[in-house]
Formats: sequence, structure tokens, C-alpha cells
Amino acid sequence: MAGLSLYFEDGHDDLDDFGFDDYGTECDGIRITAFLDAGQDNLTPLGRLEKYAFSENVFNRQIVARGLLDVLREFSDNENDFLTVMETVARMSEDGEPTVRAELMEQVPNIAMFLHERRPNFPAAFSRYLVPIVVRYLTDPNNQVRKTSQAALLVLLEQGLISKNDVESKVCPVLLDLTTPNSDDDYKIEAVAIMCKLVSMLTKDTVEHLLLHRFCDLCSDGRLFQVRKVCAANFGDFCSIVGQDATEKHLIAKFFELCSDSVWGIRKACAECFMTVSNSTCPEVRRTKLSPLFISLISDPSRWVRQAAFQSLGRFISTFANPAGAGLYFKEDKCTPVGRSEIAVEGSTCREQDKNRCESGNCKGAPTAGSEAAQITPSNCTEERGAQPASPTPCKAEEQRCLPAASENSNNSAAASPESSEDTYNSFNYWRPPLPDISQDLELLQPQDKRERESVWSSEGPATRREIQKALESLQPHMDDPDVQAQVQVLSAALKAAQLDAHSEEELPEASQDSCGTTQQQQEQQEQHETPLLASPSDGADPSDSEAPPVSNVGVEPPVKKPPLDYDPYDNRMMPQLIENAQELHMEQDPDLLFEEETSKLQNVIPQQLLDQYLSMTDPARAQTVDTEIAKHCAFSLPGVALTLGRQNWHCLKDTYETLATDVQWKVRRTLAFSIHELAVILGEQLTAADLLPIFNGFLKDLDEVRIGVLKHLYDFLKLLHADKRREYLFQLQEFMVTDNSRNWRFRYELAEQLILIVELYSHNDIYDYLRQIALTLCSDKVSEVRWISYRLVVEILRKFYMNGANDLGLNFLNELIMRFCHCPKWVGRQAFAFICQAVVEEDCMPMGQFAQHLLPSLIALSADPVANVRVLVAKALRQTVLEKAYFKDAGCPHQETVEETVIALQADRDRDVRFFASLDPSASTEDTAALI
Repeated sequence: MAGLSLYFEDGHDDLDDFGFDDYGTECDGIRITAFLDAGQDNLTPLGRLEKYAFSENVFNRQIVARGLLDVLREFSDNENDFLTVMETVARMSEDGEPTVRAELMEQVPNIAMFLHERRPNFPAAFSRYLVPIVVRYLTDPNNQVRKTSQAALLVLLEQGLISKNDVESKVCPVLLDLTTPNSDDDYKIEAVAIMCKLVSMLTKDTVEHLLLHRFCDLCSDGRLFQVRKVCAANFGDFCSIVGQDATEKHLIAKFFELCSDSVWGIRKACAECFMTVSNSTCPEVRRTKLSPLFISLISDPSRWVRQAAFQSLGRFISTFANPAGAGLYFKEDKCTPVGRSEIAVEGSTCREQDKNRCESGNCKGAPTAGSEAAQITPSNCTEERGAQPASPTPCKAEEQRCLPAASENSNNSAAASPESSEDTYNSFNYWRPPLPDISQDLELLQPQDKRERESVWSSEGPATRREIQKALESLQPHMDDPDVQAQVQVLSAALKAAQLDAHSEEELPEASQDSCGTTQQQQEQQEQHETPLLASPSDGADPSDSEAPPVSNVGVEPPVKKPPLDYDPYDNRMMPQLIENAQELHMEQDPDLLFEEETSKLQNVIPQQLLDQYLSMTDPARAQTVDTEIAKHCAFSLPGVALTLGRQNWHCLKDTYETLATDVQWKVRRTLAFSIHELAVILGEQLTAADLLPIFNGFLKDLDEVRIGVLKHLYDFLKLLHADKRREYLFQLQEFMVTDNSRNWRFRYELAEQLILIVELYSHNDIYDYLRQIALTLCSDKVSEVRWISYRLVVEILRKFYMNGANDLGLNFLNELIMRFCHCPKWVGRQAFAFICQAVVEEDCMPMGQFAQHLLPSLIALSADPVANVRVLVAKALRQTVLEKAYFKDAGCPHQETVEETVIALQADRDRDVRFFASLDPSASTEDTAALI
């Protein structure tokens, strides 16, 4: 808290009462302590202080209170007089006028600092006189006085001016007394706020011993929600101070109560401090107790609570990070593998269908159990389902063309199977007499265009029947819905047609003679005689062994459920939509069908619900129901979440990151651009090249508000890339010179700063080909700040050339500098050359012999420049930099005499500034020459 000014400018009406007789009313500034000066009353300074400190005029007392610091300084040399002043201050604190007490309290922090500096002289003055005043004013009936004392107390604590003993013996007892259940409501609310702010300035033992239990009681205050709200807002500070043990023992239960409070503002405050509370608990409590609690806040009825919870979600997730992982890596062996019961539906279906086809028929030419081919098992068909025995090796239709045997063989094969009907589908359980062959009649009745559609569908027949089978199974739990019943009727008709076609193939003579060893000519002949309806001849499947069970298997009775009259079972244009609708309906009730997609989001570092909620922050619906900037909060915390999950779980965040990178709000993309280099550190070179580079490339072509985020950390990102990938961006560095607004000079300034660092990442040849021209352009920028930083870039480029022995490139670059700047028609360019020469010498970026041979003659030539500002910089460079180098101090240096003569000539220059810098001792501190540029 800053003290008021010690000069009084208004209120001249009462100057006589203050002993300001010697000052006229026209005086602009009046010294407050003027009342101490000797006057006509013949009183001593202490007597005059006593007179005005207890004057009947309120204004007099206010002025005395305002000038107490100067009064103490006046009497600090005499201990007795000083103590007398302090006694006067103590009596003034009992003034009945609130404005006087407020003025006095505003000066207490300044007085305390003064006493702290004079502690050897007055060791106990502050504790004895001022601390009791501050504490007493905490209970002052006037609101302004109380607020002033609270602010003064916080300043004293922040500055460490109150001793620990005073806090424990004087301050805390008053706060505890004000927070009792029977205390005044206004005092109680204010005392709770002070106590919560006081916690961060006290030690752990003090807080646990004096304040912890009272804080727990206040969290359960049932009368004043304001008290609970203050406690909730500062809950994290208490947890941080008292530590993990006390938090889990005393505070967690209270935190649960606050999170379920009836006042939404309290729940919102809990959501905001959730991360701090989580940091003060053990991993087990964090996972088992705090995570479900946070999920309840995310689904809170209040939009403001949900908004605060989502804003804190990423920070809460970051508390699950493993400190032992050095902040970057998580061991792969700690990941729990997917359980055997969680098997991809597609893979298990494929396994069962192929297995049933082979079990129920004699596959001629199929590999035996002991053959090498029998040992080949697809990876997606080898998992066990519960206690089910391992299935035989499936027969692939494209590898083995197998015709089913007679129904008796199929019957026997099915009977020998050890699997029960409850675990595995077997077509034998649903066997029925074959339907009559009407395929030829149907062929004659079909129009030509329908047969064309039919032939197109037949090429995808097996896959379509499998989809129909899945769709029908998924619709069974929803048969009470009329819409579902209609879809079942349509799908049943299509499935029936598919089975009918499969049976017609079996009756054809050509198909009955076919076997696994059929030649290509026989197959072509077969295709000419057969007109498939819904299945390809290569399927060769018996009706009893079809991939899809009959209609009765899925609980549909065809005689009762008639298909729509306008439905054509051979028109598959509406089939994909029906199947998709059925799958979507089933997926809503059975998420396991999406297992293969969901496994890409599974991990065991944090509770899965937290991750799911975090990934949902990119849902557009969240922006309407929670917060319009929820995507920005998601982008802001994404590096922390990625760090917590580790690079092995990056697949969980990849889609979300790509969604955020294409968000329509530029603020979201800007946030990602500023943190993409940190994410690259977390992911490593391989994942960065695969997943971040495309997004990085998109940011390079984005708005300037987004590009600046990439540019500020361009070096940090490029150094993480492989050399080949890094070299690709040399071509794009020039694009940073083009901005949406040419006045955006800070963009070019940032580019120059990054190029200074980037120089080390590329070879000297690449720098000469790509960065050299950018540096020259930046040195000619219209803004001086950009030019100054660009001179450093030139220095680093020259250093790169000469350190790598590329003297020819360095010489070419020096010649370009001379032609472009030393001979520039504008004086700003010539001045830039003087700056560059000075920077080159100061940084020792090239051998001084090379400098003296190639740059020094041009620099000396500028000493006769007609513009004084150019000569000023030449004088400064020669006198303070060049002549101070050991190379030019050497008596054998051929250029020493020339430089000294030039300096002497500049010392006699007609311009005063030129003479000053040419004569200035290099060891003396020089003034800033920025104004000369």
C-alpha cells in the first residue's frame, strides 16, 4: 500500500491553525510538518505536535496523521522524543473520527518500513505500538477503517514486517474470535477472507496448530453461504500449506461437501481450485475419489460450474503426471493390456463365420491340421472368447474354393463339434428344407437394368449378407419400436433373397461339379451358365453354411412379418442406409461394437472418463451449452495433458489436436501455435514428423496472429527435426517477410531474433543461399529496432562462414555489405554499415586481419560523410571499438596509424557530437546513441 503524498496543496483556509503563518496562500506546495516549526505560541515541536494531534478541528488531526512518517523522521535521532511521538500515535488511534483513524492506518505500512530500517535503535517499537492498532482496527465499527486495516495487515505480512510471535499471539486470536459461530456476520465474512489470505504467508505448523480446525468448521457454516464461498475459493491454498497428510485427513471430506453445495458459486469456486487440491493428495485418492468428484462438476446443472470445470480439466489431468518419468516419458510396461474379453467385433465375427463354414463342410484341398498352412492364424481371429476353445484355422475363400458336402456330412460335422449353441452359432441348429429353385424364372422376369444392378451387387454379395446379418442382430433389442420393425422386415427380405440365391447355385450342374481344384476355364464356363442373384459363384456356400443365419435365428418370423409391398429385394440402393441406421441404433446401446475405434482412445495413466470429457471439449455442442471459448481452453492445456499421458498414448489426443488445429477460431489455432514446440519435445522426432509437421505447415500459412506463435519458437521446433526435414523449411523462411500488415514490425523483429538462433542449425552453404538475403533485407528495414537486431544476425552469419573455413563465402558477403550499405545513397544505410562494422569487431566474428583488409577502408571512408549522424557512428566505432582491439594496438599493425589519424580528424570535426565521441575515453560510460539513428 502506497502512502499518501507528503505535500498538501488544498485547503488553505485553515493554514493559520497549523502554524503556517510564514507561508502565503499563494504557495503551490505546503510542507505537512510545517506545524512543527517555531511559531508565535512559543511551544516546542513536541508541544505543537500535541496541540494539533488533539485539536478540536478534525482537519488538523487528519493532517497530523497524514504526516506521521515525517514527524518520526524528525525525532528519530532522540530515543525519548521518538517514544513520545509513538505514544502520541497510540493515543491518536483512539480518535473518534473515522477519517482520522483511516488516515492513521494508511500510514502504518510506511511507518513499519521506517522502523524496520531503524530496528537496532527501536527494536520493539513496531510490535509494542503499531501491531495492537492494526489488530484493534480489524474490529472497528467503521467499514472504511476495517478495510484499511485489513489492507495494511496484508502488506505488513507480505513484506515480512510482523514477527511470527506477533502473528500467533496477536493477529490469529482476533481472527479466531471473529470467526466464531456467534460473531457478527459482517465481521465474520471479512475475518474469513483475511484468514484465508493469511495462510499463504504463514508456516505449515502455524496453520495446522491455529487455523486448520477453524477453517474446517467454516467450510460447514450453514448460515452464511458467503463464508463457505470464501473457504471454497481459498481451499487450494490451505491444502498446499498443510500438506498431503492433513489434506487427506481433514480437508478432503470438507471439499466433498463444498463440491455438492446448493449454491452454484461455491461449486464453481471448487472447480477453479481443483488442481491445487489434487496436487496435495496421493495418487490413489486422486484417482479413486477426486476423479469421480470432478466428473460430477463437469455434469453440474449450472452452466457456470460446468464452464469452470472444463477450464480446470486439463490442469487437473496434469496432476496425474508421473514425476519419476522425468516429465517426458512413461514406461510402456506399465500400460495394462486389453482384456481378452474385449475383442474386436469384426475380427471375432470373421473368425466364427469362417470357422462355421469349414466345420460344417468338407473343404476339399484344404490344408490339414498338421500342415504348415494350418499354423497360419490371422491376428484378428486368434483371441479367445471367455472359456471358448481355440477355433480351427479358418479357410479363406480367396485361397481355398471349398464346396459344401451333403447335408448329412454337415450334420455329422456339427454334431462332433464340442462347442455349445450358446457360445457359437452353428447353421445345423437352424437347418430347414431347401426352397425350390426359381432362379431361372426370376431371371426371365427381371428387366435388363435390374439384372445389371443385381450383377453389381453380386460382386459384393458375401460382405453385404454379413452386414445384413449384423444389422438384424443389432435390431433385436429394439423390436418394440415400429420403425425398427419396418427396418427388420426390409432386411429380412434381403437376407431371404441372399439365402435363396445361395441355394440356387448349389442346384446348378456346373456348380455341383466344381471343386477346390477347378481350373480357370471351368470357372469362366460356370460364370457363363450361372446368373447369380446375391452371391458370387466363388462363395460356393450351402444354405446351411451361409455366413448369415436364417431369419428365424434373429427372432423374425417371415410368414408374420411381411416386407413392404413396394420393396424390391434385388434393389440394393436403400440397403446401405438401412444397415447404417441399424448399426447406429445398436451402437448407442452397445458401445462394444465400436471397440476397435475406442481402443485408440484407451490408456491407463488417467481415469478414462476424464480423458473422454477432455476429448469432448472440441464438440461444437459444448460451445453452445458450456462456453464459447471451450476449444481455446482445450488447446491451452493440451501440452500438459500430452505430457501426462506420455508419447505412447499420443494416439488418444491426435484426432483432438487435428480438430483444434483446424478450428474456425484463430485464437484456438494461435494457442496451439505457441505451444507446438513444447508438444514436439514431448512426442519426439518420429511422432513430430508424422503428426505435427502437417499442422505446423498449416500454421505457417495462417493469419499473422497464428504465425507469430510459430515464429516465436521456430528455432525450438526446427532443432527437434531431422536434418533432412529441417532443410525443407529453408525455402519457407522467406515467407515470414510477408505479413498481413506491413506496420507489424514486431513480426520482422521476431524473425531476426529467431534467425540468429537458427544459423547454427544449417550449413554455411545453406545460410549463404537462403538466410543471407533475408538478413540484408532486414538490415534495410524501415524500423530501427528491426535494423539493430538484424546487425546481430549479420554478425552470426559471418561467424558461421569463418568458423567453417568458408572464407570465400564470407568475402562475398562482405562485398555485398559494402555495396549495399557503405555506398547506399541514403544516410541511414551508410549509418547501418558503421553499426555493422562496430558489431563485427565487438563480437570477434571474423579475423581482425580480414576485417582490416575488407571492411576497415570503407569504414574510414565514411569519416568524411556529409551527414553528421553517420560520422558520429564512425567516430564511436573507431575510438571505442577498433582501437581497443589488441590487433590494432600492436605496433606492427599496418592499419594502426591510419585509424589514429582518422580519429584525430574526427576530434576536430565541425559537429559537436562527432567531436565528443571521437574524444571520449572508452572506459567511461557512454550515453545512449539510439537517438542519433
